[in-house]
Amino acid sequence: MSLQQKLDAFKADFKSGKPPFNAPPEIHPVMERATAELVASGQAGRAIKAGDRAPQFSLNDQNGRPVSSADLLTQGPLVVTFYRGVWCPYCNIELQALNEVLLQIRALGANVVAISPQTPVNSRKSVRDNSLNFLVLSDEKGETGAAFGLRFTLPDYLVALYQKLNNDLPAFNNDPSWTLPMPARYVISQDGVALYSEVNPDYTHRPDPADMIPVLEKAAGRA
Repeated sequence: MSLQQKLDAFKADFKSGKPPFNAPPEIHPVMERATAELVASGQAGRAIKAGDRAPQFSLNDQNGRPVSSADLLTQGPLVVTFYRGVWCPYCNIELQALNEVLLQIRALGANVVAISPQTPVNSRKSVRDNSLNFLVLSDEKGETGAAFGLRFTLPDYLVALYQKLNNDLPAFNNDPSWTLPMPARYVISQDGVALYSEVNPDYTHRPDPADMIPVLEKAAGRA
């Protein structure tokens, strides 16, 4: 089953309202409206894309240790995935899919990091809950996401819904702003240029990890 098939299956179950979800049906149009507005804004088209130079970053990992993109790129290409947080089931499904191909990615000389605006405590929860074997970095106040053109502010009506659902992003992120990154995945070459990019303003859609393998093979001189 592809990653998108897994996401679609989860979405269908979530919208069904059946246990264990029991989600009230009125929340779905609100979430879909916010997604449609973000898609229509065109922000995804203004984010860093393949051929652009990727911003450098230095962020703390799940254990509070600083991790530099410059240092990682001395070892080989870098796969970077931006996600919303451990509270997002679509993100967790994606992280698990990346973890499943991690050995293949590393065999091609690349490293993987995941970036979200959540605190290191919640990053540790991401690692633990998803049994991840790669670094999960905390993007304080979403500044790295902003540098990549991914950070956006949630509309007031979506903030109200999240508050009703007890989804307290300011607490998750230790940041009073209600901002998130659009989910995105990049392959960055050792010279700092994005070789591959996929930005998804619709958080229920994510590229399959297999899509970037040919890019990594080419970077490794195997294609």
